[in-house]
Order: sequence, then structure tokens, then C-alpha cells
Amino acid sequence: MDPNYAKETSREQEVKEENTDVKDINSRINISLKSAAVGATIANPVYLKDCPHVITRSEWGALPPTRKANLATPVTNVIIHHSAGLSCITKSSCTELVENIQKYHMETNGWCDIGYSFLVGEDGNIYEGRGWNTVGAHTRGYNTTGYGICFLGTFTDRTPNSAAQNAATSLIRHATIRGYLHPDYVVKGHRDLGDTVCPGTELYNMIKHWPRYQGS
Repeated sequence: MDPNYAKETSREQEVKEENTDVKDINSRINISLKSAAVGATIANPVYLKDCPHVITRSEWGALPPTRKANLATPVTNVIIHHSAGLSCITKSSCTELVENIQKYHMETNGWCDIGYSFLVGEDGNIYEGRGWNTVGAHTRGYNTTGYGICFLGTFTDRTPNSAAQNAATSLIRHATIRGYLHPDYVVKGHRDLGDTVCPGTELYNMIKHWPRYQGS
């Protein structure tokens, strides 16, 4: 059990977070760049030969969560987001973005951890957020039935580069192979499930061509 669990306001805080929606709040993060797992229980970040490299929480320097709720798998939804902020093309710049998003989610929003399950950089890496086995805080009403995958950047006028696209689709394929995603899973954009422009018009139009996309 997380040693900080007792410090939380128990069920009231848990319900508040489960009903949380990121809704482009990351666009308000003032991030300044200094340069320019599969689950937490699995140590090796390379999960399958054709999968992207997953940067684990320990590798990117995540703060420990103040509380965790176990996610029942397999889940049936993949919800695509964008961070609505700066993009990144190097491991160091992507790492800093992820660190700042976590700090914003925890310190400003008062959440127990970064909201997303995984984050995708245009460096071609996947960054472990809450991972496969922990309930996220990314999409109101879907946090216990899906994974929130966030592309780092703003994708209103452009799509993510090929490295990010390949990383995301490989991660989803891996999730089905390992049984984290139900064989009949569906992909949705954040805007399909709430009043938001996330994941940006161009990224949204792109995922509509993915084979498992299912609109609102």
C-alpha cells in the first residue's frame, strides 16, 4: 500500500479525481525548456521487439503518487489526447515536459499523480504515466474503462510526426497482445467524450482513420 495513502482525504478525493477531465488544462502550463513501464512492477522498459522504447517513471524522474487505485483489465477504450502545449523532439525536452505536466496535475489540480496513462513524444518514445494497472484521471466517465494516451504538443494545425504516430500505434498493439486491452477495444478522441477541442483538429482527423476508431 502507498505509504501516503492515509494522508489523502480518502473517498471524497478519489471520487473527485475519477470524475476529472483534463480538458486542455495543460495549455495553461507555463513550461520553460532548459534545453533547445509497461507497469511500475516491470523493470525492463523494452517490452516487445517491435514496440517503442517506454521511458519508465523512474527514468523520467516521476514524483511518487500520493494514492493509487487499481485498474481492472482488460479495458475497452483508448482515448487520445494532446497536451495543448509545447512539443518536443528529444528525450531531454520530452522528459521536461512530462515532469512539468505531472507537477501541474499534482500541485495545481491537486491530483494524486499525472493524469494520463501514457504520453507520446515526437522523439519516438513513450513515457509511462499511470501505466497499465492504475486508474487514470484523463477523461470523465472513462477513467476506469480506458487508457488515456497523450501526444505531447499542440495538434490543431498539424499531425504528430511519424515517430510519435508509430510509437502510439505500437503501444496499442502491444496492449492487445499482453491482454491490457480487450480484443474488441475502440479508439476515441477526447472530444468525442466531452466538451473540448482535444486532441486538436488535425490529430483528431488522423485518428478517425485508425481501424478501431469509433466516434461519439
